[in-house]
Amino acid sequence: MTATYWATGRQRRVFVPRPAESVPPAVAQDPPIYRDLLRTWADRGRTLPGRHDPEWVRLAAPTVRTGQFSGLQAPPRDGR
Repeated sequence: MTATYWATGRQRRVFVPRPAESVPPAVAQDPPIYRDLLRTWADRGRTLPGRHDPEWVRLAAPTVRTGQFSGLQAPPRDGR
């Protein structure tokens, strides 16, 4: 069995430039029909994609009951 060896010699280095950090990424513009639709929704007080929605945050928040995290037990509701 014969071992195969790579010829040792001058090795080449490959130069890969770093991504440009100072150049902001291009922002794609929405077509006019979508801009008009977003404006109409905003005027009517509707939720818009990609925008903060306080009502959704409130509805999606977990329900915390009295005494749940304080280490104290809440009194029973039936008075016993």
